[in-house]
Amino acid sequence: MNLLVANDDGIRAEGIKHLVEALSAKANVYVFAPDSQRSGAGHGITVTRPITCTPVMFPGADAAYMVDGTPADCVKFGMRIMEREGIKIDMVYSGINHGSNLGTDTLYSGTVSAAIEGNLCGVPACAVSVESHQACHFDMACELAVRTLEEGYMNLDRMTTININTPNLPKEEIAGVKIARLGIREYDNWFDEKESADGTLQYSYSGAPVEYGSKNTEIDVIASQEKYATVTPLQFDLTNHHMIAMIKEWGGMKDEDN
Repeated sequence: MNLLVANDDGIRAEGIKHLVEALSAKANVYVFAPDSQRSGAGHGITVTRPITCTPVMFPGADAAYMVDGTPADCVKFGMRIMEREGIKIDMVYSGINHGSNLGTDTLYSGTVSAAIEGNLCGVPACAVSVESHQACHFDMACELAVRTLEEGYMNLDRMTTININTPNLPKEEIAGVKIARLGIREYDNWFDEKESADGTLQYSYSGAPVEYGSKNTEIDVIASQEKYATVTPLQFDLTNHHMIAMIKEWGGMKDEDN
């Protein structure tokens, strides 16, 4: 089996090293990762300039490349390069991200977007994150990533990404694993204002996650708050299907043929 591994924290991040080490015991691993931090890049791709791809040494990988593009670029480009080399990629992994990707944050996430790009390229995918930006406990995340490969690969379709998030805790301190749905990830947001040397005002976005009183651990953001690892199947179909029939009944919006 051949796996393509990407991330959004950059090819030098600790998380991707742990993920490649875990997966390389089970499959051939090919790394295509950004040359620098790309957190919050969402599903952006580079269309206004050429991108470069540089071979690098990476422990555990059959081959590795540093890409000066977005996480989605890494997967889109990597899939084509591997195809050109006669290597069929069976599944895409993204991570391990330093910081969780829960609830509506998945819409901003370069980590999740890289995985979903795998779906758009025709293969199942898995995004893996640890909740802290100073993540140092990767064991549970690696274990769930490998379980997804061993138990889930044959049952995953090419339109599904498994989104894994684990607390930054030793495995024995994690409350358990919850198969959860996406929730609303809310923040107490603010912008720090600073004046530059030329007098221009600059603003830096920051925020702290809202703590929820609910104990409904079927929702990923709450399960994570309660120190559970979460597993959520994602798809890229954003259609509100139950609204289709209703909109067809609107006077000026009925289906029409020219």
